[in-house]
Amino acid sequence: MPGRGDILAPDSAPSTTADIASGATTLAIEPVAHDVAIRDRLKKVLDATGWFPQSGVRVESGVVFLDGPAKSEDLKKWAGDLARNTEGVAAVANQMEVVRASAWDFSAAMSGLSGLRHDIAGAMPMFVFAIVTLALFAVVAWFSVRGVRAALRERVRAKLLRDLLAMGAGVIVLFLGAYVVLRISGLTQLALTLVGGTGLIGLALGIAFRGITENYLASIFLSVQRPFQTGDLVEINGVTGYVKQLNIRTTVLMTLDGNLAQLPNSTVYVSTIRNFTATPNRREDFTIGIGYDDPIDRAQEVARRVLADHPAVLKEPEPWVLADSLGASTVNLKVYFWLNGRENSWLKVRSSVIRLVKRAYQEEGISMPDEAREVVFPRGVPVTMLRGADDHMAQAPLESVAPDEIAGAFIPSRSGSAPIAPGSGDATSQAEGGLASESDDLKNQAQQIDPRHEAKNLLGPRIDAQPGPEPANGSTKR
Repeated sequence: MPGRGDILAPDSAPSTTADIASGATTLAIEPVAHDVAIRDRLKKVLDATGWFPQSGVRVESGVVFLDGPAKSEDLKKWAGDLARNTEGVAAVANQMEVVRASAWDFSAAMSGLSGLRHDIAGAMPMFVFAIVTLALFAVVAWFSVRGVRAALRERVRAKLLRDLLAMGAGVIVLFLGAYVVLRISGLTQLALTLVGGTGLIGLALGIAFRGITENYLASIFLSVQRPFQTGDLVEINGVTGYVKQLNIRTTVLMTLDGNLAQLPNSTVYVSTIRNFTATPNRREDFTIGIGYDDPIDRAQEVARRVLADHPAVLKEPEPWVLADSLGASTVNLKVYFWLNGRENSWLKVRSSVIRLVKRAYQEEGISMPDEAREVVFPRGVPVTMLRGADDHMAQAPLESVAPDEIAGAFIPSRSGSAPIAPGSGDATSQAEGGLASESDDLKNQAQQIDPRHEAKNLLGPRIDAQPGPEPANGSTKR
């Protein structure tokens, strides 16, 4: 406890207005204070602070007169409060003048720099701790990524999904490290804001890059469900081709004409996918028309014999030759047959069957007439009538000739074709180039693609022993 003659004064210069205002306290002196004692005590206190190097103190009848320069209004007020709270002082006349600092006075800036230097020095231990902590969490995150990827290698077949889950585990560990550093630093609110802001940023980016996000998610689902594999022959959104790769943005197909087609994964996922390599067998069909005068059962039997003798047409399931419809000038037959799509090309086999059925019909005298057409001659047409060996040739307009005279006219018929000599019966021709699949040619074509333009294939190579080179029947709908 201070004595009655002690003066309470701050130990150092105040740094803020609040410190200066709170520095003035009550000065205790002898109960009967003389003016000289009050002056001497105030002068010592003001000189001890160092804030008033040229201050003057004069006391008359308990009234304190303060003069001299003051560096700021706060210091002037502090000196007045000090004198006013001194015991025995009746009044205070504060005549100090505030000295305005020069525009080129850098003392405040230097003081700020000095405080910044002290703040940085004080924060260095926490900064070093944060760096070390984040480095440790980064190492833990790296091991977490490798551990999760290894743990999911046998459980999750899709490589993209494994990588995504592994990277997600690593990111969670890193965010945990950042939260720990901010929490220890006393920035708990900032840590919570960082966690919440990360979710908002992810949502905003998802909306801004909606198309990219859709393709990325679709690539994950396709790599997990695997409706097709590398090398499968598929039809997606009207595009038919062999699957070359599935990357994080597109599905790349090698079409049957040797071109590359890239389909966005979002389109692939919502489209109907026909996978022709899912099963080895495939059914093909075509329509052929015969004349109304030809028996349908005989035409069916001729076509059935051709299908039965063809080496590429399967016996089981058995082929069909069905009456399909009655056309304007033909009875349309629908021919159905099955083939092994992994060994033979459905395009070549279909061409071979059509060629052989047509030739068999010609050899058997089964007509395949053209569509009936009606031709109108408004002004008639001149015809030559043959009335006998001695009759002379006469020309007359068509409308002037009697019907019984036209009956003997020679009008060529297109209802059929002259029979041709029996062929060799070969199932293929040089133009068709054999019945084998052309998948090997397409694969060789795919090898010529510039590898710099190839992305990472999320499907990987086929896992079965024999890659499906040619169409097979089957479909998968997403």
